[in-house]
Amino acid sequence: MSMSFLDDNYFLTQALKQAYIAYEEDEVPVGCVIVYKNRIIAKAHNRVEALKDVTAHAEILAIGEASNFLNSKFLYECTAYVTLEPCSMCAGAFVLSRIKRIVFGCKDSKAGACVSLFNITNNYLLNHRIEVEEIKDKFLNNQCSFIIKRFFEDKRKITSKV
Repeated sequence: MSMSFLDDNYFLTQALKQAYIAYEEDEVPVGCVIVYKNRIIAKAHNRVEALKDVTAHAEILAIGEASNFLNSKFLYECTAYVTLEPCSMCAGAFVLSRIKRIVFGCKDSKAGACVSLFNITNNYLLNHRIEVEEIKDKFLNNQCSFIIKRFFEDKRKITSKV
């Protein structure tokens, strides 16, 4: 087992902790951490409801935090670990930030913009391309998928009781 594989698992687990915080705050449970030189420099979870801001996705908040940490708008040598495949807004923001790599926990068949619906992160028409991969560890993949499914199942139960 390569060290990169173990590192990916560790850092995605940290992103999953952020997703659980979002779940507890009644936010769509997506978490993101950004890593530079094997160190977490930013962590965030969705805060759309709390901030009343449709752009307050975990990835966008983490990009801002990482940029502040590095004192740079570019995240050249960074890797983002996200529990759910980024949407078009977040994938576009990652391209603009010049991040090196994205590792995500599970695909998003309804809004994924890295591999599922679109491929913004590796489009030859854009001036930056990103290495993107889904986590190889099936247990983590299932955990990331489970928390999203559970959140929306819970929402449907609440809505059907009203």
